[in-house]
Amino acid sequence: MKLRYTAAWVGFTAVTVVAASGCGAGSVQHAADAVDDAGTIMAALARATDRTEQLGSAEISMTTDMANGSGPVRMEGTYSWGDGFAYDVEMDTKAAQMQEVQDAPTIRMLFVDGDYYYDVDPQPSGPLKGKEWMKIDGSAVFGEKGAQALSGNTGGGSPSATMRSLKYAQDVKDLGEQTLAGQRTTHYRAVIDTSRLGKLKDAYGDKDSLVNSMTGGGTSIDMDLWVGAKDLPVRIKQVVGKMTVTMDFRKFGATAKVTPPPAAQTADVSDLIKQTAKKQG
Repeated sequence: MKLRYTAAWVGFTAVTVVAASGCGAGSVQHAADAVDDAGTIMAALARATDRTEQLGSAEISMTTDMANGSGPVRMEGTYSWGDGFAYDVEMDTKAAQMQEVQDAPTIRMLFVDGDYYYDVDPQPSGPLKGKEWMKIDGSAVFGEKGAQALSGNTGGGSPSATMRSLKYAQDVKDLGEQTLAGQRTTHYRAVIDTSRLGKLKDAYGDKDSLVNSMTGGGTSIDMDLWVGAKDLPVRIKQVVGKMTVTMDFRKFGATAKVTPPPAAQTADVSDLIKQTAKKQG
């Protein structure tokens, strides 16, 4: 089993967790108190943040694109953030370069309680012998310091947390009305310097962080947000270093709770991933 590709993909899928995490509730509303154009924009975003947070879950489609010629990787499924951030998605096996562990055209991935789980084919030997799930803990993705920085952030990585992260943004702009996916939206744009993310900058700066290696050590997050009817996001696009992550929202609310797979069916390969990342670093 070649863990090299798995290590790379974990880095891809982790970016939205880091880019969107760790902002205090109500930070956008605080910014909205300013009585100027920026305050008007932040007030609109505060309404969207509050509405999104209240609904607690969404059906999404997401594309992660690396500027390395490998092509985009798409996933579809559900995100939930009402009781901690979690997701349950399907992604293209070949595009994710995970053919070594899954023969089916798509592979299911869970993120729950800070850990990643991949629905793999049981292997005849090795660490996945007889196991249906592969587990990778957060420290293998973010590094030890980064995982500690992210611990305890309820809802971190969710769409509402993404929008709250605008607390750290510079030059938030209203780019006007645009039609997107058949909906009338307002397009906002902002730049967030990762050095302004407080303790979360450890998730970028840790040399052992797969996120840091996958993004090429990006020092800022370029964020575009399209808000549609009922003050709900239609699309969020984030550029971190050499990586672009685009999330589209199909439906909000009423998604199933995401739970970890049975321990007896799960193989933890976190240490192997850490060793592979060091060799590739």
